[in-house]
Amino acid sequence: MAVSLSSSSTITPITLQPKLKPIHAIGTVNFGYSINSHGISLRRSAVVVSAITGASGTETADLLETVKVSDLRGNEIPISDLWKDRKAVVAFARHFGCVLCRKRAAYLAEKKDVMDASGVTLVLIGPGSIDQAKTFVEQTKFEGEVYADPNHASYEALKFASGVSVTFTPKAAMKIIESYMEGYRQDWKLSFMKDTVERGGWQQGGILVAGPGKDNISYIRKDKEAGDDPPVEEILKACCA
Repeated sequence: MAVSLSSSSTITPITLQPKLKPIHAIGTVNFGYSINSHGISLRRSAVVVSAITGASGTETADLLETVKVSDLRGNEIPISDLWKDRKAVVAFARHFGCVLCRKRAAYLAEKKDVMDASGVTLVLIGPGSIDQAKTFVEQTKFEGEVYADPNHASYEALKFASGVSVTFTPKAAMKIIESYMEGYRQDWKLSFMKDTVERGGWQQGGILVAGPGKDNISYIRKDKEAGDDPPVEEILKACCA
């Protein structure tokens, strides 16, 4: 389910870490597939997003009022402090080892210069431990801010999708194949750590644009399944237009 300047959506993955330099030739088109007597056929799947304004944004902020995340030094921070005094694009990963999340981090980081020019901060939050978050940063060289949510508090507050049925889908499988072809890899060691395994690794994430102001949440998109990334142009429109 999505929210921003139109209608909605969802995401989920598995992870390793690129040993090859990612080749971004496939672009940001979402692919699905159907199986028939003639084999597998690819088709484009549209992503619709709608905006949160007024009461909806306030209600979303209320859900997050008591939620805290941890920075890489172990300091707990109210999540709304991430956009209280600035505008931020906040990406919620499935987990720190997920290949699809690493691709999401990379495709957002590619536009960091545009965000920087507009005074927008790029943030990534992942469910898991601070050590997992540190490893993610070391492996991906992600240039935005990274925070850990060990208790999944933000995910539960925002009611992000979770479960086997939204993790193992035909579209998610195609996204994983595409990601591997582009050089991204799952980190299986991170993926099988206690913090991730206890939750089954079924958590989905989303993207939020907020600030400045705790209640000023202008865009939220909830992934429907693993790899459900919105077009990056849509995010830039929400944060930098």
